[in-house]
Amino acid sequence: FAGYISQVLKNYSDHACDGEYVSLRCPHRTTISIQSSFYGRIVPSHQLCPSRYPHSYATLIKEDVACSVGTSLQKMLDECQDRRSCQFLVNSRLFGMDPCPGTGKYLLVWYKCRPNEYKSKVACEDDKLRLSCKKSMVIAIYSAIFGRTQGGSLECPYQNLGMPMIECQSATALQLMIKRCHGKRSCSIYASTYEFGDPCYPGIQKHLNVIYTCDNTPVLLPVDETEPPALSSSSSSSSSMEPVGVGTEMALLSNLLAAYAFITENPERAALYFVSGVCIGLVLTLLALVLRVSCRTD
Repeated sequence: FAGYISQVLKNYSDHACDGEYVSLRCPHRTTISIQSSFYGRIVPSHQLCPSRYPHSYATLIKEDVACSVGTSLQKMLDECQDRRSCQFLVNSRLFGMDPCPGTGKYLLVWYKCRPNEYKSKVACEDDKLRLSCKKSMVIAIYSAIFGRTQGGSLECPYQNLGMPMIECQSATALQLMIKRCHGKRSCSIYASTYEFGDPCYPGIQKHLNVIYTCDNTPVLLPVDETEPPALSSSSSSSSSMEPVGVGTEMALLSNLLAAYAFITENPERAALYFVSGVCIGLVLTLLALVLRVSCRTD
C-alpha cells in the first residue's frame, strides 16, 4: 500500500520527439490525470530531440526556439484523460496547424495517477475542514489546493471587490495535508493563512480543496516515524516477542495483497499457473501410484 500511495502521489512526466511514440501508464485502480502539456520547441535541437533533417538542409533554415502549439493540453486530455494507459505517435499533424515548419518539435507532458474512487471536500477561508473514513479504513490524501483558482469554487463564491481574477496557490498545501491526515481515520484542519500561509495578495478570498480516498489497507509510516521508542530493561522481556508477531502478520498480509493484485491484473496468467499446477500435481500423484503398485508387485 505504501508503494501504491507513493505512485499515486508522484508527479509523472514524459516526453517524445516528432516521429516517436509517447506512452503514459498508471498503476492498478488509478487513471491518468493530465496536469500540463507542451508541444513545440523552446531549446536548441542539440539539447533535446536533434533535428532529423540533413545538416546541409538544417543550416539553410533557421531553427525556431520560440515555437509552441496552444492545443497540446486539450489534445492530451482527449487522448489520455481518465484512462489507465495511452500511447500515440507524436507529429505536428496531430496538434493542428504547424506553427514552425522545418523545425523539429517535441512533446512534454506532466500527469498524475488519480484513484478511480475518490472524495472531494472544500472549505472556505477560516472554516474548518473535516475528513473521515469508515471504521477500519484510513485516509489517503491525493491532492490539496489552498488559494484561489481561476475557475473559482461553487461552495465559496468570491465577492467582487474590483480585484482581477488572479490564480494563486500555496506550495505546501499537499505536504501539510499529508502530514496532518494521511493514514488516519479522521482529521480536521482550518482553511486559514495561519496554517497554509498567504499565497495571494491581501484581501483575496481563498479556499481549501482536498481530494482523498479511504482505503482499508494498513498504512506504512514514513521512515522517520517508524523508529521504536527506547525500552527500559524492565519492559524489554515482556515485549520482546511482540514485534515478531506483528512483523509476521504484516509480512503475511503484504504477501496476500501482492498475490491479489497480481491475480486481478493478470487473470489469464494466474489461470494458466493454476491449471499448470493442477496438472503437475496430477502427474506426480500418478507417478507415485505407479511406483507403489510396482513395488507391491515385486
